[in-house]
Amino acid sequence: MSSVLVFIFDGLQPAQVNPRLMPNLAAFASEGVTFTNHHSVFPSVTRVNASSMVTGMASGGHGLSGNRLMIREFDSDKAIPAMEPELAQVARSGVPVLLAPTLGQILAEHGKEYVAIGVGTSGNMYLHNPTAEDSGGATIHPTFALPADLHESLIDRFGPWPEETKPNTMRMAHATRIMTEYVLPEREPAVALIWSSEPDKSQHAAGVGSHLSDTSIREADGQFGDILQWLNESGRAEDTDIIVASDHGYSTISEIAGVEALVHEAGFALGGDEGGVVVAQNGGAALFYTQPGDLDTTKRLAAWLMSQPWCGTITASDAVPGIPGTLPASLVGNEGPRVPELTMSFKWDSLTNEAGYAGTAYSTYGEPGTGQHGSMSKHEMNNILFARGPRFKSNVKLDAPSGNYDVTPTILRILGLSGGEGMYGRVLEEALEGGPSEVAWTVEIHEAEYDMGVKTYKQQIKISTVGTTSYVDEGNSVG
Repeated sequence: MSSVLVFIFDGLQPAQVNPRLMPNLAAFASEGVTFTNHHSVFPSVTRVNASSMVTGMASGGHGLSGNRLMIREFDSDKAIPAMEPELAQVARSGVPVLLAPTLGQILAEHGKEYVAIGVGTSGNMYLHNPTAEDSGGATIHPTFALPADLHESLIDRFGPWPEETKPNTMRMAHATRIMTEYVLPEREPAVALIWSSEPDKSQHAAGVGSHLSDTSIREADGQFGDILQWLNESGRAEDTDIIVASDHGYSTISEIAGVEALVHEAGFALGGDEGGVVVAQNGGAALFYTQPGDLDTTKRLAAWLMSQPWCGTITASDAVPGIPGTLPASLVGNEGPRVPELTMSFKWDSLTNEAGYAGTAYSTYGEPGTGQHGSMSKHEMNNILFARGPRFKSNVKLDAPSGNYDVTPTILRILGLSGGEGMYGRVLEEALEGGPSEVAWTVEIHEAEYDMGVKTYKQQIKISTVGTTSYVDEGNSVG
């Protein structure tokens, strides 16, 4: 039976994939396809990118704009965390959690199954297949499962989930055991995914390149090796295509800017009332929701943000056109019915931290010196993608741009299934056997500026495009 296995290392950077830290993944990469120009989806946070991976859509298309966001159809007064309890409440209210079909739903239409296991945030795993209770497939997390009765049955069989630690090794070992003893041999899904919470969890706590981060990477790589070993010993390696990715890269926090409090101190009312602003802080980015039609408040807010030393890029939705200094949200794939009026990425640079890893940036929360992501920094937008298996080429490095929303359309092509039509992402034809050796792409820099008298705000966003699919390379304020 032909199948696809997806392994996600949360927050892994290309520079961390080497024989010293990751002998299993480094060897895997050398034998298969290496995508040297792979992209996260902006905002470069986990739940945005998980949603993009399973829908083939950018954030505007699937409607999940951040790890924290407002869903106006559910609550027009405040932002909510994209965690399983809150998202499940959204679903129970009759509001769809995602606005685009997921891989799980598409596979179910073809009589096939998607099973995902993850040990990070509950929201991340819930988003992989929010309708699994009805449409089929399964999602497995230490705190819940879909369908719901699967949770207790797995505990009865495999024992309670270990407590969360840093590194989160024991939980991931438990997930690996469920994958190799239950999901792969018994359910035999068309697509199986396992999501490691490392090195993200450790890098948030101690920083990129810290001893904790390096330890977490080595241990996660060992668990990846355990799955490869199982595939080889079971004879399943010959008919399994394996995709390995991360959801985003990483930066080191330079300074903290608690944007929500600062917006209030600047004289803006917080909340969904007339003239108010709802702020959703997302680490390296912040989302700003104003009342529909309140262009005056939005313009004043944008001008104030542009005057701040920590402001990087600002994109504006079609609902608030003509704001000086902004660039359109559609440029970065963030236009749609649920997008915030304004989205800001923090300012960043390429300075190195104590461990020698490039990239520092402001953040809405955390501690200086620890790790963060969410912004349009090239160090956060550049992440990993490797692939190996019977349908992929061997020993190839590809320089053409790719992105996380290319995962689902490529999987559907591998399985010979329809359902990828209309997705924002593309099939990575150049990586598949019989595909072209290269694809053409273009690079453009988009600029906007606003003269505020005492200073001129100027921003640039660099976009790479293959066909009709665009990828955000980086974006920042300049000057």
